[in-house]
Amino acid sequence: MADQPVIQALYRYPVKGLSPQALARTALAVSQTVPADRLYAIENGPIGFDPAAPAYFPKQRFLMLMRNERLAALKTDYDEASHTLTIQHGDREVARGDLRTAEGRAAVEAFLARYCTDELRGPPKVLYGAGHSFSDVAKKVVSIINLTSVAAVEAACGAPVDPLRFRANIYVSGWPAWHEFDLIGRTLAAGGAHLKVVKRIVRCAATNVDPQTGVRDLTIPQTLMQNFNHMDCGVYAEVVSAGEIAVGDQIAQTD
Repeated sequence: MADQPVIQALYRYPVKGLSPQALARTALAVSQTVPADRLYAIENGPIGFDPAAPAYFPKQRFLMLMRNERLAALKTDYDEASHTLTIQHGDREVARGDLRTAEGRAAVEAFLARYCTDELRGPPKVLYGAGHSFSDVAKKVVSIINLTSVAAVEAACGAPVDPLRFRANIYVSGWPAWHEFDLIGRTLAAGGAHLKVVKRIVRCAATNVDPQTGVRDLTIPQTLMQNFNHMDCGVYAEVVSAGEIAVGDQIAQTD
């Protein structure tokens, strides 16, 4: 194994399906996601979500890149202190709202109703549930991508592959390609936290979308299957010991 694997980048996705937010550092809590990751989602047609008793729903019930690639052409920013989401399309601000307020949510919903009009199964609605994360999996986990594995996918594609296609929280350099799969069941120390690797991540058609342009220009799951006999890239890990992690932190296996 290569020496001194490190955290190369950290991201969170405050609104499911919308832009990533780069982080220099973040505090991880036991059995929780990265703070404010997938904190909100955009309902695509009524699903019966109860904010007083938030429950897991599959990603197909929300606006998301697997089916709504035009979302990638939007650049969003989320201010954690004010809960304000700002949406830009091209060089123009098209919506802004405090997602805690009915007025703020309505402003965002009205824009998305226009922008995604032919892809909607009902009025788009901003969803939130205290303590809930609208992750692709029911368990609260952190997603990790091995950048050397992304390089292997890139070589197989014969075209550049932006690591952000995989919409992960932690991007790691210094591991050999696919080493992350050997870590299932193992515990990693990163910064002040410990994470237990629990599951491989099966990739979907969302990875076919260029995160900068919104163009569906590659066939990542098909390329994975044809070249590596699986459709996996990255792993989920559960936080088992709380602490802060930061870009540049070394990662070590502890068991």
